[in-house]
Amino acid sequence: MFLPSIYRLFLETNPTNKPISLLKILHLSTTSSSSAEEFLNLLFKNKNGYGMEKTLNVVRAKLDARCVDEVLEKCAVDDPQIGLRFFIWAGLNSSYRHSSYMFSRAYKLLEVDRKPQIIQDVIEAYRVQNYVPSAKMFKVILNLCREGKDANLGLWVLRKMKEANCRPDTTVYNVVIRLLCEKGDMDEAMGLMREMELIDLHPDMITYVVIIKGLCEVGRLEEACGLTKAMRGHECVPNTVTYSALLDGICRFGNLERALELLREMEKDGGQCKPNVVTYTTVVQNFVEKGQSIEALSILDQMRDFGCKPNRVLVCTLIQGLCKDGHVEEAHKVINRVAESGIPLDSCYSFLVLSLFRIGKLKEAEMFFRRMLTGGLKPDGLTSSTIIRWLCKESRILDGYHLIDAIEQSASVSSIDSDIYSILMSGLCEANHLVEAAKLASGMVGKGIQLKGPYVKNVIECLRRCGKEDLASNIGNIKS
Repeated sequence: MFLPSIYRLFLETNPTNKPISLLKILHLSTTSSSSAEEFLNLLFKNKNGYGMEKTLNVVRAKLDARCVDEVLEKCAVDDPQIGLRFFIWAGLNSSYRHSSYMFSRAYKLLEVDRKPQIIQDVIEAYRVQNYVPSAKMFKVILNLCREGKDANLGLWVLRKMKEANCRPDTTVYNVVIRLLCEKGDMDEAMGLMREMELIDLHPDMITYVVIIKGLCEVGRLEEACGLTKAMRGHECVPNTVTYSALLDGICRFGNLERALELLREMEKDGGQCKPNVVTYTTVVQNFVEKGQSIEALSILDQMRDFGCKPNRVLVCTLIQGLCKDGHVEEAHKVINRVAESGIPLDSCYSFLVLSLFRIGKLKEAEMFFRRMLTGGLKPDGLTSSTIIRWLCKESRILDGYHLIDAIEQSASVSSIDSDIYSILMSGLCEANHLVEAAKLASGMVGKGIQLKGPYVKNVIECLRRCGKEDLASNIGNIKS
């Protein structure tokens, strides 16, 4: 057995990561291999396929994921079709169940993506041999189609299932409907839903949510809204997931005012339809993407009235949008409005500074950064590093030094990139600010911050020239 096979077996038989001896691993792998060999011998003796499933039923060898994997590896080279028949049979075994990984593994090993005909060939072989596959066997095949996101093949399998007088259930229809929706073939998907009703099958919540989401993805909003109302007639009450899919579609393809109306409907219905912070955030994001950040401010009031507190993602999205649209003062006010929601002011102001910096409002970014420090707030590491890096690039080395000193004095626990210290140290040395350079070097030694890249040699030489031999030696000896 190859080492990778032993390793995979180890993972399968030892999920808790407890110590296990190599002898134990080898024993288990040998057991699995002997089982695979028993199945393989039987399969290759019966390559014409007649009675294959009945013959497999009498084998007493242990069936597990490792065994299935070994059989598929061999069959993938010699005879993929009997490999697929074995995989389908194994999926019905009472003591074993295929995992998602095994479906993925079988799909890749048997190259179903390049040779989808293999599934058609197997089903045709069942017909020729007068073997009647069960509904459960068709479900195993459909799960392979789902693994490959092959809607056409999934639809073909569904039709063959009906031809074989195997009554598909709601789960089967849902698999094919989902594949069609992911493909964007909504007419075919909705046709299948109507077909379900003709054979006395009722669409369930999964059916409706998948189709509503699919309709929204292609901009067919009126049909999606109508389907949401039709759900109630089948005792499927729309829930937050349903409305969220509808909201996302309305925001992307429809009128944002309609999105606010739908939010109000959800608030009114309550229960399973009650909007949560993710629902509100979706609407805010779409307002911001359309350049309507000012209009999105009303959602904060709506959330407050409904008793839902905004989270950091919503607030940051709104701040970024307001800054981008030129409403800096409004972005500042948002931070004060959400102060009672429990979001740290440090995080909000840090994101405000970054948002201003990213849209090129550099002076405003610096101003709010300095306000944070004087107000006792602690900027995060990314914000601090961004501002100081910019100051160094602008040759404002002393400003950068004083800011990093102020950050450290504020007892901020945020981490500034070690690169920033190196750039600042190099700048201080080049500008001949030796006192400040020595103080910064001393701080770096105390914190164990290593000098990076091309700055090491120049900084050490500078410290030695000003008589700081020990400091030069210590900072040069710091290792990452």
